[in-house]
Amino acid sequence: MAEGTLYEKYGGFSQISRIVLSFYDMLLDNDEIGPFFDDVDMSRIVDHQTKFMASLLGGPASYTDNQLRQLHSHLSITDAHFDELEEVLRGTLSQHGMTGEDIEVVIAEFEKRRPLIVR
Repeated sequence: MAEGTLYEKYGGFSQISRIVLSFYDMLLDNDEIGPFFDDVDMSRIVDHQTKFMASLLGGPASYTDNQLRQLHSHLSITDAHFDELEEVLRGTLSQHGMTGEDIEVVIAEFEKRRPLIVR
């Protein structure tokens, strides 16, 4: 694990897990995004998302472009869905005490993955 990463700054895997749980609480209540998670094993999704979020913050986990593309290929995620998800993520990170500058770094990393997720 590299020194000085956002992953370390914000408490490592256990804190990232808390952020992801809050993120999904908000997503599941969202009328646009929530339906994507109907009939989904949420514990599995939360585990994967925690690893993904950790990787965005410079942590030890990573996903290849192919993995991200495959994981989302069966979903009809539009740019509007992605934008909504990004706003929920921004709000969740803010609620967990992340600085505005650090949130923008995470959002920029997340945004780089848009072409792999949006159909």
